[in-house]
Parts: sequence; structure tokens; C-alpha cells
Amino acid sequence: ESTLNRDIKKVRPETLEATNRIILGVAEGSGIEKGRKVRVDCTVSESNIHHPTDSSLLWDCARVLCRLTERANEEFGIKVPDHRRKAKKKAMGVLNAKKKKTQNKYYRELLKVTKKVVSNAESVLNSLIALGTLSTTAITIGAKLKHYLPLSRRIIEQTERRVFGGEKLKPEEKLVSIFEPHTDIIVKDRRDTYFGHKLAITGGASGLLTDLVIEDGNPADSTIAQRMIERQKEIYGRVPRQAAFDGGFASKPNLASIKEMGVKDAAFSKKRGLEIDEMTKSTWVYKQLRNFRAGIEGLISFLKRCFGLNRCTWRGLTSFKAYAWSSVVTANLLLMARRMLA
Repeated sequence: ESTLNRDIKKVRPETLEATNRIILGVAEGSGIEKGRKVRVDCTVSESNIHHPTDSSLLWDCARVLCRLTERANEEFGIKVPDHRRKAKKKAMGVLNAKKKKTQNKYYRELLKVTKKVVSNAESVLNSLIALGTLSTTAITIGAKLKHYLPLSRRIIEQTERRVFGGEKLKPEEKLVSIFEPHTDIIVKDRRDTYFGHKLAITGGASGLLTDLVIEDGNPADSTIAQRMIERQKEIYGRVPRQAAFDGGFASKPNLASIKEMGVKDAAFSKKRGLEIDEMTKSTWVYKQLRNFRAGIEGLISFLKRCFGLNRCTWRGLTSFKAYAWSSVVTANLLLMARRMLA
């Protein structure tokens, strides 16, 4: 399984997207999916990280940097103190503190220890650089230190601002993992908070998934609608005749721009000030498209339950995108096979 994952991971997301378009071309030629009727919705795929807290992030920084400096000591005799036990003790103190005063005390001590670890790691990095390029191991350890040191400094800074400065940082200012620094904070429906990436998914009448976009940050659904239709035109050479959207996509400018592109009926599950006769040619068509849109929820659930889209287990942003696209391509191959064998 690990070998298969490693090999599939080497396929870039752009290649997988192109593969999916070839599948759609075959589906169109076979009469399975014409792309004339589409439904669009958004979901979240989580990164493979633990729930982030300031103390746990500081502990991550300390243990990773200490592990690298320990390896430098074993390979090259560059000795610096190992503060992992002390850092873990302070992190557990923060976690178990009953009072705010006690918690802040442990936070100060944890920050002090983490800063020492960062300082030690910087000195080890300088020593490794002095060794030159004679050792592959030195280059490897040095590259990892160069990667984790800026992230550790950023965690220290945001902890000081949040815990002691009382600042409320914007989601885009926060770093929630040193292992998956690309992770976005996605607040869904003003209730649930997810740590991963927002996905915009388009499905066709056949059940095939015609498009996927991994969004940067957490853009409002209303800013995505027009772009998803433009991508359908890019895929099929024409816009769909009918399009159904979730209520979050609804707005008068969106409806106007989609209609101008040539879409005959564009239905939003929540009207938000829009009239039915503005969206579709009749109430019956609107109800049919509204019911049709609900089917995208089942397709998203299918992707998450059967193809692992709920949580990406591959590391790095490029691998995250490849993982998401591989889920879509695999699902489409299965659905195509079912259609052809039916």
C-alpha cells in the first residue's frame, strides 16, 4: 500500500486534471455525460494534522528541532542541550492548568524553552554550513533546519501576540501546523472549524464529477459561481444549458453574469432576493434544478467515504492537490465502468 501511494503521489495534480478531462471526453463520446446540466457545491478536505493549540505547536517546534540537532550530534559531534523533556512538561502544564494565571506561567516557561531550542538549532545550522558540501547528511539536516526554523519563529511570534498580547489574528495570519504550513482555516456555516482546504466541485447529470478546484483560503461561495461555469466552457467548449447551485452562491451579479455567458436556467437553492422567473423559465424547472442540486451532496459524501477525500494523508500542498484529484479520477473511472457495464 505504501509503495502504491508513493508512486501515485509522483503524478502531479495537473496531469490528473488532464486525465480527468480525457475521461470526460470519452464519457461525452459514449453519450454518458454531455455536460449540459451541472450542479456545483463546496466542501472541505482536511489536512493530516492534529488539532492546533499554541502549546502543542510550540511543543512540535521543540521536539522536531531537538531531533534534528540530536542527529547532528550523532553524525558530526555538534553538541547542544536537549530540551525535549522540559518542553513537553511545560506543554502538559499548559494543557492541565485550571486557572488562567497558572496557564500563562507555563506558557512563559514553554516559550523560553522553545526560544532556547531555536537558538541552539541556529548554532547547529551554522556549524553544518561551515562543513560545506562534503557531507550529504549535513546538507539534509541543514535543509530541514532551514525549513523548520522560520516556521518555529513564526509560531513563537503568534503565540506571544495571541496569549500575551490578546490579539485576534486573522485566519490567513495564523500558522496551524509546521508539518503542513499550507493548511487553511475554514469556518463553515459559522459553526464548525476545519483545517485543510476548501474544494469547489462540479457534477454532471450522469453522476460524473466534471471539475474540481482547490481554493486558496476560504473565499465566499458567491465569488466562485461564475468561475466554475467558465471552467465548464473550457472543458466542453460551451457553457451548460442548466446549472444548479447551493444557496451560498446566490447573488444578482452572479445570476446576471451566468445568464450573459449563455446559461439558460441558473437555479440557486436559496433565492436571496432573486425571483424564480429571473433564474429559470418556469417554477417547475426551478424545482427540478433545486432537487437536482441536492444530488451533489451524495456525490461529495461518496468521495469522502469511499475515496478518502475527507482527509488528505499526503504531505505538502502539491501532494494535497494530487490526492484530491486522484480521488475524483478514481471515482469517475468507477462510475464510468458501472455505466458501461449496465
